[in-house]
Amino acid sequence: MKNGTPLVKTPESSYVIKFQDCDPLGHLNNVRYLDIFLNAREEHTMQHYALNLMQLLQQHRTAWVVTNHQIAYIRPSNHGKTVHIQTRIIHFDNSTIVVESVMLNESRSKLKAVLWTTYRYISTETGRPTDHSDDLMDLLEQLDDDAIYYDPDGFQERIKRLSKQLKETQED
Repeated sequence: MKNGTPLVKTPESSYVIKFQDCDPLGHLNNVRYLDIFLNAREEHTMQHYALNLMQLLQQHRTAWVVTNHQIAYIRPSNHGKTVHIQTRIIHFDNSTIVVESVMLNESRSKLKAVLWTTYRYISTETGRPTDHSDDLMDLLEQLDDDAIYYDPDGFQERIKRLSKQLKETQED
């Protein structure tokens, strides 16, 4: 908790799709989704948790490295449009975290893309996995979105649940 208030489990930011982000059809290029999602998560960790990943690297000689991405491109994101990026931790253990990133349209009514990224916490001195410190484990415990059931094989099922939630929200 920061100043006695609970931490934001699902921070959000917006991004305007630029010309340089697009393919010849004016759609967000598949590779750029990863950049936008990863940049949003870095922004979220600094803004909401005061966690600077470069400082962590320098002070503790540790870092999270990506070991896996699962991504679904659901609807195109077009040049000049604003999208909203939400990120959340959906699983963690002693040396791993899984972050879910969701891209929504400007009105937050349509799912554009979903990304699950698995990070392994490593020692930069040895290049081997290492355990999260007690302080990090406490932070991860606060940030873990336990309302989301994580199953490593459940990516497609999660997309269906997200789509259903958005439809139900629109009906209210």
